[in-house]
Amino acid sequence: MDKFNVRKVAVLGAGVMGAQIAAHLVNVKVPVVLFDLSAKDGPKNGIVTKALDGLRKLRPSPIGVADDVALIQPANYDEHLGLLTQCDLVIEAIAERMDWKLDLYKKIAPHVAPHAILASNTSGLSITQLSQALPAEMKPRFCGIHFFNPPRYMALVELIPTPTTKPECSTGSGLRDHRASARRGAPGHANFIANRVGIAGMLATMVEAEVQPRPTWSTTSPAEAQPRQLGTFRTADVVGLDTMAHVIKTMQDNLRGDPFYPHSRRPRCSPR
Repeated sequence: MDKFNVRKVAVLGAGVMGAQIAAHLVNVKVPVVLFDLSAKDGPKNGIVTKALDGLRKLRPSPIGVADDVALIQPANYDEHLGLLTQCDLVIEAIAERMDWKLDLYKKIAPHVAPHAILASNTSGLSITQLSQALPAEMKPRFCGIHFFNPPRYMALVELIPTPTTKPECSTGSGLRDHRASARRGAPGHANFIANRVGIAGMLATMVEAEVQPRPTWSTTSPAEAQPRQLGTFRTADVVGLDTMAHVIKTMQDNLRGDPFYPHSRRPRCSPR
């Protein structure tokens, strides 16, 4: 792996993040196979087709050139798992449920190409625990790749290894070369680096807003903010309140007693 060449990517999950990750990949002309569950009614690829229609309507646009949406191939898990063999990188981006992710890994493992990297876009679930569902031969090629929402405008991704991840898969000549700005996340620790800092700061701001609603809102959410300058409340909305809830729950469940995030250090506000 002197130089990891990403010629085609599979993205698993056509939700908010999965669809936008697929869009960001085609912004650099990398073809994508976008997977989701088979639709219960109508064409089996209906969930992905609806997601692609949504990409065209989003503002700010996740697509640099509108016609590049054609580089995203719709697929479903029932009919198209064989397409995974053509992909150099497989990014899982389904909901933040450990059991769902583990079930999906068992389903796709026989179809992932022997050279391919498998990565999870989890916001904070343990990458090491996720890797336990994989065959031994796949574990060295598994890591976390945490994009931030919206991927096109947030020039940051966290690359999180497990104890068994080959160094070249998550640093140096591996995935890092394919992003403008990459930060290595903390292996084995819930929510990695950015979410520990960012979510704690957002929660502190929300607590403060209960005391001083107008000053807090105007300070953290300027009306003229651009996509990279979103304030606390708009950022929470863009990320998705359901996703925020999952991330906060992960912190509550896993960080008590963690030496890197003492439970006693809670956000404080100063009543006035």
